[in-house]
Amino acid sequence: MKITHTILVLTLMMVASVSLAQSNSDKGLEIMTEVDVRDEGFKDFSAEISMVLEDNDGNKSVRMMDVKNLEVKNDGDKRLLVFKEPSDVSGTALLTYSHIIKDDEQWLFLPALKRVKRISSSNKSGPFVGSEFAYEDMLSQEAEKYDHFYITEETFNGLDCFVVERKPRYQSSGYNKQKVWIDKEQYRYQKIEYYDHQDAHLKTLVLSKYEQFLDKYWRAKEMVMTNHQTQKSTTMYWKDFSFQNGYDDSAFTKSVLKRSR
Repeated sequence: MKITHTILVLTLMMVASVSLAQSNSDKGLEIMTEVDVRDEGFKDFSAEISMVLEDNDGNKSVRMMDVKNLEVKNDGDKRLLVFKEPSDVSGTALLTYSHIIKDDEQWLFLPALKRVKRISSSNKSGPFVGSEFAYEDMLSQEAEKYDHFYITEETFNGLDCFVVERKPRYQSSGYNKQKVWIDKEQYRYQKIEYYDHQDAHLKTLVLSKYEQFLDKYWRAKEMVMTNHQTQKSTTMYWKDFSFQNGYDDSAFTKSVLKRSR
């Protein structure tokens, strides 16, 4: 009788554990889906970015770039980044097609070589032009690209936040998992922790100074990516946002890369 009782208790505990895991998975997906839903319908935007790279000795370098972004219905965004300064990177351009199901696509134009280079899936974890952002980080972050697991609720920078763990469902990711802080009021990204394939804490991205556009769409004007293994950091300062400029697919082709200077 004691053995039967013990087996019954263990079975009930296992069922409860599986049920809780499923519940937390559903809740994690629900939170991140709401993040996507609240940002739907912006159509397109443009902005200017100042990228400040800082090494572990405090030395800084600055790069300026323009960005155009096109919302694609039922898929990931298209994005074009073009460097303007300094002169040694001027004209360098990155074109990104983010996708939900199939592999993402990225092309880099290097003016010194006068050719367009496709970024292979195996290289997406590499640093984006020497910064602490990876090529992978420049992709849009649709909920369907990850498996989600709700962890807890915490306060971050004075905001009540959901904390969700997500694991990439796509191949060749440089990350084993990410922990994401989403504020409960507006469902905006506040912090992302990135973990490598040894499950070591690799990087942290903090997003701040949000501004609302068209009475709906929130954009962070400051993003700080810190690499905890190299002690380097990269900060992106965003300004001069402009929405619904009338962009279409023709502004996001590989031939545009060569004319982006």
